[in-house]
Amino acid sequence: MNTILKIFTISSLLILTFSCKQEPEGKEEVSSKNTKSENYNISILLDLSDRISIQKNPNPTMEYYQRDLGYIKSVSEAFTEHLKSKRIRQIDDKMQLFFNPEPKDPDVNSISQKLKIVIDKNNASKDLLNSINANYASQTSKIYESAIKDNNFVGSDIWSFFDTKVKDQCIENDDRNILVILTDGYLFYDNTIMKEENRTSYITPEWIRKNNLNTKDWEKNFNEKNFGFIKASDDLSNLEVLVLGINPNQNNPYEEKVIKAYWTKWFTEMKIKHFEIKNADLPSNMEKIIKDFILEKKS
Repeated sequence: MNTILKIFTISSLLILTFSCKQEPEGKEEVSSKNTKSENYNISILLDLSDRISIQKNPNPTMEYYQRDLGYIKSVSEAFTEHLKSKRIRQIDDKMQLFFNPEPKDPDVNSISQKLKIVIDKNNASKDLLNSINANYASQTSKIYESAIKDNNFVGSDIWSFFDTKVKDQCIENDDRNILVILTDGYLFYDNTIMKEENRTSYITPEWIRKNNLNTKDWEKNFNEKNFGFIKASDDLSNLEVLVLGINPNQNNPYEEKVIKAYWTKWFTEMKIKHFEIKNADLPSNMEKIIKDFILEKKS
């Protein structure tokens, strides 16, 4: 009887051991598939207003358009790093570049078309992946050179972009949608000037001074009088936003906080859950921040 019991016990242990070894392998396969199959849909929105003017806003350390180019370089590198982490059959990703309004220069619009990258298992190759960074660097440089040479800055209508274009052009249902905005933080466009009590489609240094948002009591004033941008969308919960290049007027020590309060309130009311708003720093200082945001590396 004892012998039979021993045989039964040993057999049971062998079966249990075999089963336990098989289970993690199956779980690991599922986990790997879920992690690596995430598809990115990255959009870059350029503010080609006079903020990039070398004459109006010179910076001896590094011109603002050169900083933009450095930020874009980090975005494209993060995109290609993401692509190279996936198997070819899992690739189905996009990166594109926008202006609003579109520049009048047809060459610039033609260049922007070249910067709309759609890559999947049918066209993915080592050569294509290795060409993305150089292509983005050279083509975006041409865009900024053209805008600066033209010296006829029409402004940037970021508010209307969120109102009429973001949902259609920057959001895919099954993707991770990331919008990178390069701007100094001020919003103003002649054809989009709206005001609803203390809510506006714009923010300028003049507006901040006029409404006493340049004092130590700015936050109390901001909250009690309900200052902020007019909401441009009811639900952008499937969008993540990274704002780069905030450049507050140095004459007002509270300007940076006011600008970020406007953007934070706007994004929160539009149900954007993941966003960051960063100042105009040197690209070398911003590289890690940009790549961490896009690649979700939590430090």
